[in-house]
Amino acid sequence: MVASTAGMVVLAYNVPGVRGELKLPRDVYPAILSGQIRRWDDSRIQSANPGLSLPHLSIVIVARQDSSGTTFALTNHLAAISLAWRERGLGVGKLVEWPASAMLASGNEGVASRIKISEGSIGYVEYGFAKRLGLPLAVLQNKGGKFVAPDDAAGLRSLAEASAKTPTGLNQSIVDPSGADAYPIVTFSWLFLYRKYDDPEKGSALRNFIAWGLSNGQTFSQKLGYLPLPGEIAALGKKALGSISQ
Repeated sequence: MVASTAGMVVLAYNVPGVRGELKLPRDVYPAILSGQIRRWDDSRIQSANPGLSLPHLSIVIVARQDSSGTTFALTNHLAAISLAWRERGLGVGKLVEWPASAMLASGNEGVASRIKISEGSIGYVEYGFAKRLGLPLAVLQNKGGKFVAPDDAAGLRSLAEASAKTPTGLNQSIVDPSGADAYPIVTFSWLFLYRKYDDPEKGSALRNFIAWGLSNGQTFSQKLGYLPLPGEIAALGKKALGSISQ
């Protein structure tokens, strides 16, 4: 199990007339995604955004209909921070039962495209997809109580906290980073490898390619909307590659 890159899960939205940052408190965005807050002018959203004119418009959740690591990262975070999410039994997984009114789409690109054309919608996607389509992104309140916009610097601060824990294995998750300026929903993206490949040439080629990805390949991360791995995490990945037998 090798971390290949990392990225942020963002909440993109399409709310007519909203100009400026939309702030979503720590108890509000789980309530929106669980279907408990149903209109954009709900007092809990409006109180966090006194300068915005929020319409009396139904909130439409856009979510993944296919099995997805993005869904797992989001729901893992929501279950960690929200008792209401846990009590409603929405669960944690790559595929969960969203509220009946949710619109479902395949892949990050499908969700991002649906948000772009659907007034009143909000949904979760990888940062890079939302950025490429120019979607407005919610500013989320983190564990320290600060509202943090998703950008490379905020995501890297979350990763720095994870690498500082110096894990003995590579299966850790960044569920709810505590850094003062850390963006709250960040995850690694994993590769699952066999310990032994029947074709030695294939095994060698695979090791070499992943080793390149953990070194020079990391320089392409931010251009593609991802986050480069901290050096400590990349080093653990390279060490794990050594356990693949010839």
